[in-house]
Amino acid sequence: MDAFKSLIGRSPNFQSLLRSAHVIAGTDVTVLITGETGTGKEVIANALQQHSPRASKPFITLNCAALPESIAESELFGHTKGSFTGAVSNQTGKLQAAHNGTLFLDEVDSLSLPLQAKLLRFLETGECQPVGQTQTQTVNARIIAATNSSLQAKIKSGEFRQDLYFRLNVVPLQIPPLRERNSDVTCLVKYFIDIFSKQHQLDAPQFTKAAIKLLLSYSWPGNVRELRNLCERLVIFLPGKTIEPTNIPVEYHSNPKIKQPNTDIGFTLPDSGINLESLEIDLINQALIRTNGNRSQSARLLGMTRDTLLYRIQKYSITA
Repeated sequence: MDAFKSLIGRSPNFQSLLRSAHVIAGTDVTVLITGETGTGKEVIANALQQHSPRASKPFITLNCAALPESIAESELFGHTKGSFTGAVSNQTGKLQAAHNGTLFLDEVDSLSLPLQAKLLRFLETGECQPVGQTQTQTVNARIIAATNSSLQAKIKSGEFRQDLYFRLNVVPLQIPPLRERNSDVTCLVKYFIDIFSKQHQLDAPQFTKAAIKLLLSYSWPGNVRELRNLCERLVIFLPGKTIEPTNIPVEYHSNPKIKQPNTDIGFTLPDSGINLESLEIDLINQALIRTNGNRSQSARLLGMTRDTLLYRIQKYSITA
């Protein structure tokens, strides 16, 4: 199945992401995908691979957070027989397995600092050295990395190398959380209900307007994955039924996405007034500096869409 077809959403910020992903897919560039847990980072990575010149080649995934530190280097770069206790045979690393294809490094921030240094060397030279081997190997693998953490914060705390961040962040793709594209909930529900009713050979349940309204009010901390799981549960337990709010588990009633009144805006208009244009330019520059020029992250800090930010950057001729 075309992975891009499983990326459902019509909201402007999600459509902007998809347009960028389609452009990036046809290149060989290194990509850093950021987003909260459950937003679909691996689905995006799959879509990039399927629409790339490497589509017929291996797509290897590695969850860096699931790797014990003692075997992480061996898993990534491979090892030779006898290189350490338990190394009873030669082992090909994930990088070598992805030769001419793509290696997806999920939760890349979980790699140790020494391993980050070796990954950086690979990105710069295309060479890797299996554990216990004196000669390096040249590997042609595209790297797509993903994280649900703030790499900037980890750089400041000394947990992530800044030079590796710059090397991975050639093209950033930031997936918005579901609560920031709330209008997509309805079409996602329809998509998942259709998928699971066919998969389990059950009649699709129907949702009342009140049930949909309840789902739209929820903040979805687990993002699209959480919505997907709920839809599968409803298909299995209520096939062909009409879903009312009372049929939806209680936890989805207890976390409404209600905008609280802003009682502390942190700014008081002085009696003398302000130069609104100068203030806006200053805030945009501050956001761009804080995110190292990342337009998507800057837009989030400023509470606007990326397209709006790009318009204002052009309008004010901001070069930062």
